[in-house]
Amino acid sequence: MKLDPQSPADLPAQIATAIRDEIIAGRLIVDARLPSETELAEQFKVSRPTVREALKRLAAQSLIRTQRGATGGAFVNRISFPEAYAQQITTSTLLLSMNEVSFETACEARFALERSCATLSAQRRTADHLADMRAEIHRQAQPGLTDEAFCASDVAFHRALVDGACNPVLSYQLAGAVEAMQPLMNMITFSARDRARIVALHKAIAEAVEAQDPDAVFSGLTALEEETQTLGAGIFAARAAQGSAGLAR
Repeated sequence: MKLDPQSPADLPAQIATAIRDEIIAGRLIVDARLPSETELAEQFKVSRPTVREALKRLAAQSLIRTQRGATGGAFVNRISFPEAYAQQITTSTLLLSMNEVSFETACEARFALERSCATLSAQRRTADHLADMRAEIHRQAQPGLTDEAFCASDVAFHRALVDGACNPVLSYQLAGAVEAMQPLMNMITFSARDRARIVALHKAIAEAVEAQDPDAVFSGLTALEEETQTLGAGIFAARAAQGSAGLAR
């Protein structure tokens, strides 16, 4: 592991990247003890505080854990899928906000990804997944529910559908789609959407999942996408018209 003197990244970032690359490549395996701070400082030809900062960054990414005592030190961590969800959601949210991904693009991607779960969810869903979906449908039908609570319930409904595939890799990959892209779409459409229509579509999807009918699940998600895209197009058209009217004054 060597540092690149031409790299614009600071030294702790370079060290963290070098160690992370060793972990990803499998040269540092789960539960393996990293060299001591002194050994790493000598290896990278930097100070111990620089190494300590690099280790803090790796720990923040859950790539390593530290232990105190005679048998302590820094060890390669075993990351679970649930622990990685939050980082996936944060990364997806930042990508969407920083790169100005259009509503249409986000909506297309989000539903295309979820439809990939239709067959597995219909085949593998458990009674708990169905119960979660129906609980959210019931919540969404409450007349006094706030917009924020409706949006949160919307996300929970789709989370249950994705988790119904009983595939942790899919759940991890779709965490960003459901919990980053779905709120983005909700923020744009919540004021214009017909809650009764959304609830009806959710009911149709839940019934198709319960009946183990993947084609109907697929069709329900496609109808939901069309509803969302239509709402979004109408909202953006109205905003453009208002902008034009304001300039004309």
